[in-house]
Amino acid sequence: MRRNEEDERETPDPELFRRCLEGESRAQELLYKRYFSFAMSLCMRYSRDKYEAMQIVNDSYMKVLRNIREFDSSKSFRSWYGRILINSAVDNYRRNLKHSSHLQISNEMEADEEQEPSISAELSVNEILSLFNRLPDNYRLTFNLYEIEGYSHEEIGQMLGISPSTSRSNLSRAKKMLRELYKKNFNPEKQE
Repeated sequence: MRRNEEDERETPDPELFRRCLEGESRAQELLYKRYFSFAMSLCMRYSRDKYEAMQIVNDSYMKVLRNIREFDSSKSFRSWYGRILINSAVDNYRRNLKHSSHLQISNEMEADEEQEPSISAELSVNEILSLFNRLPDNYRLTFNLYEIEGYSHEEIGQMLGISPSTSRSNLSRAKKMLRELYKKNFNPEKQE
């Protein structure tokens, strides 16, 4: 039995896709487990906590299973799945928009030209995520979509139902807030 489990873990993705199309539950479980770390790491950037990230991962995976026939096997599954994860995170944001609070920052803060804080220590992944999790949802989402995923402000505006200028403003405010959080939490001697 142990050998059979090892063989299944080494099953190539195209074979798993074919078996998933046939509705084989073991293949669906293997595909889920194979890409779980990737999915969680992406969703943690878009969510407030692990529970919310897990909801996004599970919603996304159900979309994968429903739409696996549409997947072009000549392309990267990881990229296709990543797009589904991001779209699910945006859907989750929109669904919860009425429950979240938006931090309003005056325009005076934007006028200040901040210099990047000097980095005095290496931050762990958990420390970085902790900083991101302290951003308001709209800032965190805009930051991730623009800086990490590479979407334009026009695309972000369409995804979130905001204007491109609001997207730019959210990004600017997110960066400023991250600088301030970094100074406060990891570089106290540089505070003014």
